[in-house]
Amino acid sequence: MTDRARPPTGAAAAAEEPAAAGGRDAVVDAAAAAARDAVVEAAAAAARESHAQIVATLIRVTGDWTLAEDCAQEALVQALQRWPADGVPANPAGWLTTVARNRATDVLRRATVERRKLRELATLAPTEDAAPRAGEEEVVDDRLRLIFTCCHPALALDARVALTLRTICGIPTADIARAFLVTESTMTRRLTRARTKIADARIPYAVPAGPALAERLPGVLAVLYLLFTRGYDDGGGEPAFADEAIRLARLLDDLMPGQPEIAALLALFLLQHSRRHARRDAHGDLVPLDRQDRARWDHAAIAEALSVLSRAGEDGPYALQARIAACHATAPSFDATDWPAIATWYDALAHRSPSPVVALNRAVAHGYAHGPAAGLALLVEARAGGALDGYPLALAAEADLTARAGDRERAAALFRQAAAETHAEPERRALLDRARELFP
Repeated sequence: MTDRARPPTGAAAAAEEPAAAGGRDAVVDAAAAAARDAVVEAAAAAARESHAQIVATLIRVTGDWTLAEDCAQEALVQALQRWPADGVPANPAGWLTTVARNRATDVLRRATVERRKLRELATLAPTEDAAPRAGEEEVVDDRLRLIFTCCHPALALDARVALTLRTICGIPTADIARAFLVTESTMTRRLTRARTKIADARIPYAVPAGPALAERLPGVLAVLYLLFTRGYDDGGGEPAFADEAIRLARLLDDLMPGQPEIAALLALFLLQHSRRHARRDAHGDLVPLDRQDRARWDHAAIAEALSVLSRAGEDGPYALQARIAACHATAPSFDATDWPAIATWYDALAHRSPSPVVALNRAVAHGYAHGPAAGLALLVEARAGGALDGYPLALAAEADLTARAGDRERAAALFRQAAAETHAEPERRALLDRARELFP
């Protein structure tokens, strides 16, 4: 062996060892960090998948909303503490269910709650791997019960939305408070009052049957629609709420197949959300529909939405909105959009579910389908009741129609007026840009 080939000895070896050890430590640290990240992601995924199911089942058995939510949360905390050392279990949802059930059992036992509830609770998951399966009738009923209870019409609409976010979606109270522009303590009190009202008014933890189901379902869908709207307006809302609304609409569609308006609502969400990546530019500014890069649209979501829409009805309010959205989503370009069809759908929607915003959008659609003069005439009608006074989108619509009619100076003034009325900075910048383009 030559000197060059000999391994280092003595001081030379000692000098080289720290560097080698440091390299090994760095590799070990990186591997440990990656493992921790994998555990956190596995726990988060399991929580997302099973949260509503665990909470719903525990509420049914214990009758205690707060206990059910606390136990589900504590199970997740234990997962984050134990899984890094023990490894992610083969059935994460089953593990979380078992831990939550055991925690509820301990709390009830310490509170000396009647043994009947303990016996019922003990039957939920006899082993750690016995996760409830989505196809089991009891689990299906529990999740439906939870959705219909959270969305009960006896509760104020905002309370329904907040309770749905907290109980079904598992979103932290602080995040819900931020979306509602209130403090966390205020939102905590609102949620407590909602749960108390459910108990005091003896609101049944059940899915209505027969005619009552038809009466209650629109209220449930309205909550999901409002939840999606709060998330879709990513200039001032919580984008994750839109994802949660889509997830809940999928769940409802799976649990109640054959309900055309559920399918229509899911299709509408998917079609609207498919454009989310193209609605803002790199600076966060709003990009109007006519200038969006359609290659950035989620075409897989559009294809799924069109398939779902084939199961929807023809004249329900969500079906009509979904068909309008489908016309936009399938158009190869803004100029190639089938505006006459959109105008026809808006005519039907205005007859089926009249509102100032529907009337505004109908005016815009007719403006593109039949000329700006037709749109401006319908806009005058839409404004007759005063509900659209000072509404930035109404001013922007009038500005756009006025510009297309040839009066660029007045259109620019209307865009500036709309900018002054809006509170969202990205929208304000977009409106001022349009004004400068028309009349610098």
